[in-house]
Order: sequence, then C-alpha cells, then structure tokens
Amino acid sequence: MNKFNYKNLDDLKQDLTRLELDEQVGISDDFSVFWNPLVLENGTKIHSRFAVHPMEGFDSNPDGSPSELTFRRYQRYGPGRYGLIWFEATAVLSEARSNPSQLWLHDKSWEAFAKLVEKTKKLCKQQSGFEPCCILQLTHSGRYSRPDGKNPKPIIAHHSPYLDKTHGLPQDYPVVTDDYLDKLQDTFLHAAKLAQKAGFDGVDIKSCHRYLISELLASSTRPGKYGGPLENRTRLLREIFAKVTHECPKLIPTTRLNAYDALPFPYGFGMNPDGSLEQNLDEPNYVIDELKKFGMPIINITIANPYYEPHYGRPYDTPIIGAPDSPEHPLHGVARFISLTAKLQAKHPQLPIIGTGYSWLRQWLPNVAAWAIATKRVSMVGLGRMAFAYPDAPKDIAMEQKLNPSKVCIACSRCTQIMRDGEHTGCVIRDAKTYAKPYRLAKQAAHARLGIKTNE
Repeated sequence: MNKFNYKNLDDLKQDLTRLELDEQVGISDDFSVFWNPLVLENGTKIHSRFAVHPMEGFDSNPDGSPSELTFRRYQRYGPGRYGLIWFEATAVLSEARSNPSQLWLHDKSWEAFAKLVEKTKKLCKQQSGFEPCCILQLTHSGRYSRPDGKNPKPIIAHHSPYLDKTHGLPQDYPVVTDDYLDKLQDTFLHAAKLAQKAGFDGVDIKSCHRYLISELLASSTRPGKYGGPLENRTRLLREIFAKVTHECPKLIPTTRLNAYDALPFPYGFGMNPDGSLEQNLDEPNYVIDELKKFGMPIINITIANPYYEPHYGRPYDTPIIGAPDSPEHPLHGVARFISLTAKLQAKHPQLPIIGTGYSWLRQWLPNVAAWAIATKRVSMVGLGRMAFAYPDAPKDIAMEQKLNPSKVCIACSRCTQIMRDGEHTGCVIRDAKTYAKPYRLAKQAAHARLGIKTNE
C-alpha cells in the first residue's frame, strides 16, 4: 500500500519522477495566482481561485431544511477566503434523497436555506473581506436513493452489469419511465426558482457520480427519447438548462459533470467505445458545448463513482471498511484528475473550470494547485475532503504561505465511512469533538454488520 510519506517537496518530486508522472503533475511556490480574481461572462466576480466542493454533511432536519450542524459547517468556511462555495447536493424530491438527513429544497424549507445563504455570505464578508459566489447543487439520487435511511429505493436509468450488484437488482427491476423524467424537468425548474428566491447566485444541475442525471448520460442501452444516441442521453440535462435559463435569467446555470465514469462503454460516459477503461472526451466536450449555448459561465469537473472502485475519484490512503486497498499509487489518481481537466480546459479556454482531486497531497496541495492554475490546466481548485478537515486552508496559504501539516486531510476515508453508516458527516480526525463519537458508534455497527470482531 502506497501511503503519503513526503517530508518535503523533494520527496514528492522524486516519486513523481519514479512514477513517470512529472510531466502531468508539477510544483510551484508562487501562490499569487490564487488571488487573481475571475470575472465570469455574466459579470460575477470571483475573488479567489479556491472553491469549496459540494461536500454533503447529511445533517438536515427531518423536513430537509439545514440544521444547526449544517449552519455550523458553512460558517466554518467564513474565514477561508474562498471565492466560491458550492453548496452540497440538495434533493429536489423526497424520494430523491440518498439519506433521510440529506438536504431537500421545497416550498416549506426554502426560507431556512435563505438564512443559511445570508449568514454564510455575511460571515465570509466579515472574516475574509469579500463575499463568495454561492451555488447550490440540485440532485436526484436515482440509483442511490434511500429516503428512509433503511432500505434502498433505487430509481435507475438503465441496467448495468457493474452497478446492479450494488443493491442486488434483478434484471426485471423497473427502469425509470420517460414520463417520470418529463415531469422531473419542471421539478428541477421549481427547485431552481426556490434557490434563486433563497439568495443563491447559481444552481448546479448535478450530473456526476452516477446519480440519476449522470446515469442518464451513460444510458446507451436505454430505449426511448432519453437513451441511446448522445443527443438523447443528454436531453434531460439540456432541457432542464433551457427551462432554468429561460425562467431564471439572473441565475448562474452550471453543473458538476462526470467527465469519465471509469466503467466500460456502453455502461460508462466519457469512455473509449472499444470497451476499455481508456477515456474519450468527445462526450463531455459535447455536453460542455451544448451547455455553453445556455450561457453556462463556469463548470465543475469530476470523475468516477464513489460507490464503485472509489480510488478513481477519491485517491486515498485507507479505504472504508470492507473495501480493498487502492490498486494504484494515489499519485496516479491525482495525475489522472489534473490531466483530464487540463484537456477540457485547453478545449474550452474561455470557460473557467474547477478542478478536483488535490486533497491527497496534504500540505503540498498549494504547490501543485498553483502550478496547475499558472499553466492554465485549470481555472480554480476545489477543496472537498480538505475543506471538511481544514475549512480555513486558503487563509493559511494567504497568510503563512503554507498549510499546517497537523490540520490537513489525511485521506483516511473516515468521512465517507461515517456517512455510509448513517451518521452526520465531517472530519473525524480534525473535528473530533463533533464527529469522533458518532464515528465510533457507526464503526461498531459496520463491524457487526460485516461480522468483523472488534475490541471497540
């Protein structure tokens, strides 16, 4: 198992050379690039090149509104000097929730979201000197719907020989109908209107990690108007964009897009048609070109499926309970993210792209991120697990010109583990007073479920 063990940048450089990744991952000590503002085509000014990724806390109230713990999590980003806060996946329907504590935006909860946005923006302005752009991720969990927290209730776009085993789905399990998807367009539109009413600057029509819209993008085997040819597979996303931009012209329309599913064609998106695991970016480039027609001024790029071979999308040192160790050195995962995003950024040089996959680098994250921005491989760097662990990381980069090794994410998968076991999610290591006890209880339950003996 290859774990992070770099005492200095020379150690990291040596490993990059040894793994023949030194042309894909570089190092810079010029952090001034982080504070060069971005001005989007719609005039929105983003004051720093750091974004908070949409990391779910699964800590809503029963009605889907943000709880005190939700407010606490976003307030911790206040001093962080983030130019953009991409608020976590928020369901558009009760049945679309992946967890009974997942946020859910509807007519009776939007006012609580309005308070969350207002407090987040106000605190950021007070503590970092500028107001962040705030985007809300709207989602339908699809295959991973579990609204009651007990029994999975998958809503699938197609059958997959790779993913059906997740819930043990038989071949006669019903696939979501075209009529359901037709109606879902207006559901997303209504949620977008509520997000605008609540004060968000934009909405993300979530198209990643194999939730419903992401799965539709890979539905080559599906019949009907939402499957088969790429034009059909992208129909739901394109038509939701059309409605949102027409009805909410002041709202930023965007998406977090899976550019590579790491599942063979015809069951994966962004894949080589030869059935290998090689990437082919023709499909994501088509999607980006289509969404740019609706005025999309920024996009967030990610890859893979956190429920299936998660090392592709989340380079780690330690897996969740019952999962195998990573079959590759995590630096390969970091390099894959950077290289793929760089290809998309080169194809769309005027579209700011937010990159992913930097957290495993720990205290050397700013060195690689600064190089990626300076060499135009990406426009912004998103922090996911790192934001959980180290919510004010950009502030320390600005003030100290470095990250504190005792505060960084250690890629231990505990934030994933605690979520999979039904508890609120956060950093068990760096925010132990809040999350250590729930983690222990969840871990004991997971061990019991898997028949693993433990002394805890």
